[in-house]
Amino acid sequence: MTNPDLLLDNNKVFDTQMASSQPQTVAMDNAMNNNDSPLTLRDCVEETLHNYFTDLDGQPANDIYDMVLSEIEAPLLEVVMRYTQNNQCKAAQVLGLNRGTLRKKLKRYGLL
Repeated sequence: MTNPDLLLDNNKVFDTQMASSQPQTVAMDNAMNNNDSPLTLRDCVEETLHNYFTDLDGQPANDIYDMVLSEIEAPLLEVVMRYTQNNQCKAAQVLGLNRGTLRKKLKRYGLL
């Protein structure tokens, strides 16, 4: 990739032009749809949840909402903090959060 607006990290491509309101695409080596185009983050979450429910094999599911949020929120915070070079004011702005709320979330995931 030669686009300077993309950040490559652990085989994932992140669009650093945070201004777009369109869903961003996450391209991974084996995360392609049937059209050989990269899957969106939404596609990855949907597929993962489908696999999760399939793997339950009839067992009851509980607290899925909190589980999914924590699985997505922690890496989101990690990547944004790296992107902003650990500047909490900038990270809060990028995320659209109050700085105090960001600090609480960082503490919750052991990132502070």
